[in-house]
Amino acid sequence: MTEEQKKNNDNNNKMPKMPRKIKINLYWVYGLIAVFLIGLNFLNTSQPTKEVGWNEIKELIDKGVIEDITVITNKNLALIKIKPDEVPAVFGKDSTKYARNPVMKVQIPSADKFTDQLNAWQKEANSNINVRFEEQKDYFFDSLVWFGPFILIIIFWIFIMRRMAGGTGMGGGVFSVGRSRAQLFDKGAANNNKVTFKDVAGLSEAKQEVEEIVEFLKNPKKYTELGGKIPKGALLVGPPGTGKTLLAKAVAGEANVPFFSLSGSDFVEMFVGVGASRVRDLFRQAKEKAPCIIFIDEIDAVGRARNRNVNMGANDERENTLNQLLTEMDGFGTNSGIIILAATNRADILDKALLRAGRFDRQINVDLPDVHERKEIFKVHLRPIKIDESIDIDFLARQTPGFSGADIANVCNEAALIAARHNKQYVQKQDFLDAVDRIVGGLEKKNKITTRLEKESIAYHEAGHATVSWMLQYANPLFKVTIVPRGKALGAAWYLPEERQLTTKEQLLDEMCATLGGRAAEELIFGRVSTGALNDLERTTKQAYAMIAYFGMSEKLKNVCYYDSTGASDYAFTKPYSDETAELIDVEVKTLIDSQYERAKSILQKHKEGHTQLAQLLIEKEVIFSDDMECIFGKRKWTSRADELMAENNDKKEKEEEKKEENS
Repeated sequence: MTEEQKKNNDNNNKMPKMPRKIKINLYWVYGLIAVFLIGLNFLNTSQPTKEVGWNEIKELIDKGVIEDITVITNKNLALIKIKPDEVPAVFGKDSTKYARNPVMKVQIPSADKFTDQLNAWQKEANSNINVRFEEQKDYFFDSLVWFGPFILIIIFWIFIMRRMAGGTGMGGGVFSVGRSRAQLFDKGAANNNKVTFKDVAGLSEAKQEVEEIVEFLKNPKKYTELGGKIPKGALLVGPPGTGKTLLAKAVAGEANVPFFSLSGSDFVEMFVGVGASRVRDLFRQAKEKAPCIIFIDEIDAVGRARNRNVNMGANDERENTLNQLLTEMDGFGTNSGIIILAATNRADILDKALLRAGRFDRQINVDLPDVHERKEIFKVHLRPIKIDESIDIDFLARQTPGFSGADIANVCNEAALIAARHNKQYVQKQDFLDAVDRIVGGLEKKNKITTRLEKESIAYHEAGHATVSWMLQYANPLFKVTIVPRGKALGAAWYLPEERQLTTKEQLLDEMCATLGGRAAEELIFGRVSTGALNDLERTTKQAYAMIAYFGMSEKLKNVCYYDSTGASDYAFTKPYSDETAELIDVEVKTLIDSQYERAKSILQKHKEGHTQLAQLLIEKEVIFSDDMECIFGKRKWTSRADELMAENNDKKEKEEEKKEENS
């Protein structure tokens, strides 16, 4: 240790220590009240007295050892004081115990009866004992009568103040209701559940955007030297379960700066001005900790568009909170070093002023993962699970189209639970398939009562879907067909939909034709239709109206779209087209559906034998797969895009591994 360090340590030791401030806690008040009440209870407690029976009084009178008697009229109690000289004779061994207070007590029926009996005993003994009549006061009860209402009012006031404070437990009660509820993750703080970018699988583009924001805060000179400005905010937009909050947690784990995390609903309160006050307090704390990051989850709770207020001009507290948030984000006072992250799955309802550049400079789309990203997500969630060698992650990624990261996590967890339910040592491929069926279709109901005719109808219906989709080029490739009831469905056909960004008219028509294959099969085989095609008809009708009114895929309404993407038509009272156009749309929709229905019937008639074999196989096995379809109809002519992408990805990886081996 150097001489300067020793001098500094000596100076620090010589400096007078500041006295610690005593913090007054509300529980101290409770303790003082309890001590006060207990003290009152023992205030009137006298020294020990010996209790005697009614018959012993006469013996004491005859012996002449009584000095005086005090009758407590309000308690029906008589206190008999013994002469000091007679204490040893009366109390015997306990004389030392009662020496200071030689008093005996006896319960009496009433003061009048006791007086009459006492007079009779005194006449017989020829004695004259002094008798006093008193009323003994109960200080504890009297204090409760006087102070009890005030104590109840104080307790009730404290309870109301805590309820008004939102039950947060923050000091100050109602006076802290306007304080921010943001959870602070400060730099250097110990956090065992730390999430980093390594824990976020997929979302490569979104991760790159967020990583750059973290880099802005770590090394701002790299960007400001060229004249650039650090972005003020980034909005994470995407469906539920895609990993928006997980990305924010990764930012908190990676960034070596303070991180404020809260929800949009934390600003909303029933009291006027509380939301705006919390916004001001949040940014005040952030300025003290700058540079820092503020994360607002579900910002649509406070950032809803102001022109959509259904209160018709009423003063909405949410609007006041939004106005304060807009001012703090980009008003006259700039918040240098503060970056705001927000997440929502309803970006279409957010206020335009909130989305403009200068507030949220970047909008990061966090979409549903594709087949490659699902494979990476499966690898993350399969780490803690004991899996069998038969598990093919590529196969699982192809079997879960449209699944979000949260859905994949649920699949892995459900598969582990199913394997444990069957007392398995490892989670196998069938457990994952059952987990997907459980999540998508619902709970299996094998004991559901169905008649023989109903089972045949369901089998031919599902076989109709499978046959038509197998024969159409753009229909989704079939994976599995089952007639085991799940949830509300009596049967289901599982497909592997092609993941595409654009859909052509031919693709939509093939999908519609395959959807109508079940109803067409019922009419061809049984000559009647049932209610089992309700869901098919609903999907087909919606798809047909979208093709005609939204996508302009009609000969009579070509290149016309009546869809309003701004959402301004939510409160409109008129349609954007005339009654004649509405009638024309209905006619076009009916014509489109009828044409695809007849197309499905013709395909089934052409492959009637294979359709019948497939239905009989369904009745026998209850579950069939694409391999069974190949045995009946032959190999499908068209391959799915998902298989092609996965094959291309595997080829790239094999080439990269070969290059690594050559270099090594």
